Amino acid sequence: MKTLPRDDLARLLLRVVLALLMLLHGLSKLRHGAGPILDMVASHGLPAALGNLVYVGEIVAPLMVLLGVWTRAGALVIAINMVVAILLVHTGQLLELNKQGGWALELQALYLAGALAIALLGAGRYSAGGAPGKWN
Repeated sequence: MKTLPRDDLARLLLRVVLALLMLLHGLSKLRHGAGPILDMVASHGLPAALGNLVYVGEIVAPLMVLLGVWTRAGALVIAINMVVAILLVHTGQLLELNKQGGWALELQALYLAGALAIALLGAGRYSAGGAPGKWN
């Protein structure tokens, strides 16, 4: 299917914004450590070491999406990362509104929806991996 240049620009914009915003979370964990994440994972009865996967979801996958290499796979990893974050941290807020009247999980929902959109759309032609390919 042939895409218009603006379609590829829209894909690029979505990829860059999602990847950079998610990457900031990962860089913070690189700087300060993932101790709180490891503790949270352990508090749910899971091996604490699983918490180290946060580096994959918040550094490796965003870099894949940003560069446009195995973009769909990277976006799916980000989506899984967000589902896990919602389940481990935010389940109690699923039905809550924030002080401004918006959904308490609107930011997490936007990250998740953006990642799923990229997984469905692919990287587009403005990517290191190029437009064609099942995983890009």
